[in-house]
Amino acid sequence: TFSLLTNSLLSRSCATATPTTSTGGSKKVADRIVKLYAIDLDGNKREVVGLSGQTLLKALANKGLIDPNSHRLEEIDACSAECEVHIAQEWLQKLPPPTYDEQYVLRRNQRNRLLNKHARLGCQVVLTPELQGMVVAIPEPKPWDIP
Repeated sequence: TFSLLTNSLLSRSCATATPTTSTGGSKKVADRIVKLYAIDLDGNKREVVGLSGQTLLKALANKGLIDPNSHRLEEIDACSAECEVHIAQEWLQKLPPPTYDEQYVLRRNQRNRLLNKHARLGCQVVLTPELQGMVVAIPEPKPWDIP
């Protein structure tokens, strides 16, 4: 169903005016697609399709890999790092460094254990064309995060 929806969107975007991106330029939806790969909890590599300008969290939630209800809050100060992902080594340098607030949330979530250098918050990683093919892993939930 997703491929049908994508094909429908792609053909529709070619026949109508192209949407304006947040950067102010006009682009077709096809030009904004960023494909990446997520390693799920079972170790399976799953293709994820997002749009440039969208957060990694949104793309993973749309694929069903992160519960969209796990991230109800807009403010990073109230974030509980339920959208934590691990970025493959070769992609780390293609991302902007984490902000102080993101590092603080990740450290707080580790509960005084060593912070994984690959850990990032999906809500803070914005997809760009340069991230095409990026590989991320969905970590196992912490015992205190399981209902």
